[in-house]
Amino acid sequence: MKKLVVFTGAGMSQESGIKTFRDADGLWNNYRIEEVASPEAWNRDPQLVLDFYNIRRKQLYEVEPNGAHFALAKLEEHYNVQIITQNVDDLHERAGSSNVLHLHGELKKVRSTIDDDLVYTLDGWELRPGDLCEKGSQLRPHIVWFGEQVPNIMEATTMVKSADIFLVIGTSLKVYPAAGLLQFVHARVPKYLVDPEAEPQYYVQNLTIIREKAVTGVQKVIDVLTETSP
Repeated sequence: MKKLVVFTGAGMSQESGIKTFRDADGLWNNYRIEEVASPEAWNRDPQLVLDFYNIRRKQLYEVEPNGAHFALAKLEEHYNVQIITQNVDDLHERAGSSNVLHLHGELKKVRSTIDDDLVYTLDGWELRPGDLCEKGSQLRPHIVWFGEQVPNIMEATTMVKSADIFLVIGTSLKVYPAAGLLQFVHARVPKYLVDPEAEPQYYVQNLTIIREKAVTGVQKVIDVLTETSP
C-alpha cells in the first residue's frame, strides 16, 4: 500500500462546528488566545486557563466528525493513511482513523504539572482546581501552549519524509514549526492543499491547490486519487 500522509489544521474541524477561537478579532472573553494558552497565563491565572479549556472541551462533546473525517478513515481501505494534526479534538479517531499523531496535544487529556509523563484521559469535560496527579500536583490541559516545544515534531518529520502522497487540509501553513513539514516532503511526491484561502506555494513542486472547504475538497482529492490509482 502507498503511504498517504495527511496534515490537518483548524479548517478540518470547522464544518463539525468546532470554533477556532480566532474568529472575528481573535479574542475570547476580551483576552487574546495567547493570553489564555501559555505558561505565563497558567502561572498568572490558572482558573482563567481552566475555564477556557473547559469551554472548548464541553463543546467537543457536542459535535460529531464531518464527511472529511469519515472520508479519510475510509481511505485506509486503499492506503496506509497516517494523519498528523494540529487539532486538539478527537474527531479523526471518532471517525475511525487508526493512525493519528497530535502535534499540539489532546483536549480530552490532562497531565501533571510536575511530571510530563503522567498523562490521563479526563472523565468528563471539566478540569477543576484541586484535581491532582498521583504525585499530588495540579493537573493541567495536555496541550502544547504558546512558547512550549512541540514534542512530536520530529516524529511528524519522519512520517512526511516517507510519504508517497501528501495531503494538507484546512491550514494556512503559517503556524511553525508544523508549517515547515511541507519542506520535508520529497519533490517528486504528489501534494494536495485543500483550503478555501490557500495561497500559492511557489517553492513546492508537484502541488495541486484545491480552494474548497474540507468536506468538498477532500472528496475532490479522493476523486483524483481514484483516477490515478493503478
